[in-house]
Amino acid sequence: MDKLPGLGDMGGMLKQLRELQGDLVKAQKELAKETVTAEVADGAIRIVITGDQRITSLEISPEVAGDPQKLAKLLMQGVNEALEASRQMAKDRLGPLSQGLNF
Repeated sequence: MDKLPGLGDMGGMLKQLRELQGDLVKAQKELAKETVTAEVADGAIRIVITGDQRITSLEISPEVAGDPQKLAKLLMQGVNEALEASRQMAKDRLGPLSQGLNF
């Protein structure tokens, strides 16, 4: 009894949800392996971050390392840019998965 009045094909929707869940898990695992790089101040700060938003590399040039205030400002800017790039990558990869839902 998959069809209920006003609810459509419940069995079909459940199957579609299970497939989507599997696709999402796979995409999340793949995102964890992909990286994006953010550079600020002409490369003075370089941050590499994964699609699941883990920083894997942080490079600081000697020119900014000696100025704590400038360093802090550039680090915040770089981390924020890296996070935004990572979020956008995740959105680009995961967004299309939800477009196939026919509910």
